[in-house]
Amino acid sequence: MAVLSATDVVRRFDAAELSLCLYFNRGCARRSVRDFFGVISRLGDGVLWYVLIVTLPVLHPAVSAAFSMLMAVTGLAGVLAYKLLKRTLVRERPFINCSTIRLGTAPLDRYSFPSGHTMHAVSFTTLVTSVFPEAGLVLVPFTVLVAASRVVLGLHYPTDVAAGALLGFALASGSVRIAGALQLIPVA
Repeated sequence: MAVLSATDVVRRFDAAELSLCLYFNRGCARRSVRDFFGVISRLGDGVLWYVLIVTLPVLHPAVSAAFSMLMAVTGLAGVLAYKLLKRTLVRERPFINCSTIRLGTAPLDRYSFPSGHTMHAVSFTTLVTSVFPEAGLVLVPFTVLVAASRVVLGLHYPTDVAAGALLGFALASGSVRIAGALQLIPVA
């Protein structure tokens, strides 16, 4: 029985992940799919999150500006973390590494690991649902679509998305714990 080297294991994993990318990216051949996920991705650029940061305290004065500040600070921490990781790990995007992957929309930057869109979607969804659990009915499906859009559009590997989700959840969970301990926000 042959033992696989670490390099062989990584190659096999990369091949399997690339197969997943190709599978999900097939949807980009259809304009309706590409346009749908393009809109989702664009909303995930930050527009929806900025609107939430500004409007939640207006719509729910009991939450106060502290919650908006928590969202903004957590978002900024996320930007710093994922930019550092991208510059350090320099993983090329799938459409760059594989000529058969169709690019569905222009990337915001060069490297793919981790997915910043997914990180922010998970982070802000975790933050908002910690105070407004009912918002999860809209935000959780949107977050799943943002994560899927990154692979469908040829911008990220599944592990980029998974890492972004874990990073976003960790950032938001830490922020909620700190803010709850300081009694800055009501936690459901």
